[in-house]
Amino acid sequence: MTGLGLPSALMGSAPREQDWAAPGGEVRVVDGDTLRLRDRTVRLAGLLAPERGTRCTDAAGRGFDCGVAAAEMLSRLLRDRDVACRVRGRDRFGRGLGHCVAAETDLNLGLIGAGFALADTDAPVTLGTAEALARQRGQGLWAPGFTTPESWHRRP
Repeated sequence: MTGLGLPSALMGSAPREQDWAAPGGEVRVVDGDTLRLRDRTVRLAGLLAPERGTRCTDAAGRGFDCGVAAAEMLSRLLRDRDVACRVRGRDRFGRGLGHCVAAETDLNLGLIGAGFALADTDAPVTLGTAEALARQRGQGLWAPGFTTPESWHRRP
């Protein structure tokens, strides 16, 4: 009898969850909801951050790139610390979808709680609660007088 040796990731047998990690010096912020961990790209799951080039207006009526503001907040949350992500699935661009932590800082929750991202409609309740609190407190992009990007008004 001849046995056939097949790779373990063939026919859908790949692990549904994976842990990805990188030291702080090898983590790059791609945009407000995407990190590069060495050679892997992970999108923060459960949230929507404005894309670079998205125009917002502050309380004084001045326009600014709120996608850049979201990316800068994500950088501040990272503070060049080691990152660990629990990746579950992929998005439509093939990026890993993950829940990430830098030291003890929950990046997904932190970005929403700081007011620089929305909780996705199917996100865990904790992210929705963090968004509601950020709005209520006028934090980040929810500051008084801030005009949300038009794309956020059409969110599902």
